[in-house]
Amino acid sequence: MKKQDLSLIKDRLLAERERILNKARDTLQTINEVNADNLNDEVDLATQEEGERVSLKLRDREAKLISKIDKTLNRLENESDDFGVCEECGSQIGLKRLLARPVATLCIGCKEEQERVEMGYAGNKLG
Repeated sequence: MKKQDLSLIKDRLLAERERILNKARDTLQTINEVNADNLNDEVDLATQEEGERVSLKLRDREAKLISKIDKTLNRLENESDDFGVCEECGSQIGLKRLLARPVATLCIGCKEEQERVEMGYAGNKLG
């Protein structure tokens, strides 16, 4: 892969990491600013608590994404030979896929197969 492409991927990862961290800071600030005394009734309080729960759940998902971003950045920094190589089949992950999803560890074919298996399992579980 070209150094220019690797640099672009790294820049996207760093920008996404910063965006997620900023959203997490904003969420914490919002939660800390809410004063339960300012909420008029139990419904307002319950609505506020549910909103906080959803926000924190989203931030938890984003924390997992930050972990993936950090691992990917580490592989890029160390010029790891496995960056851009599918963990399943060992083939190259396409540049378009890496630009769209820089933390991808599976080529599109293996990812589609993984999703088919997961959908089949979910379908069998429900049926």
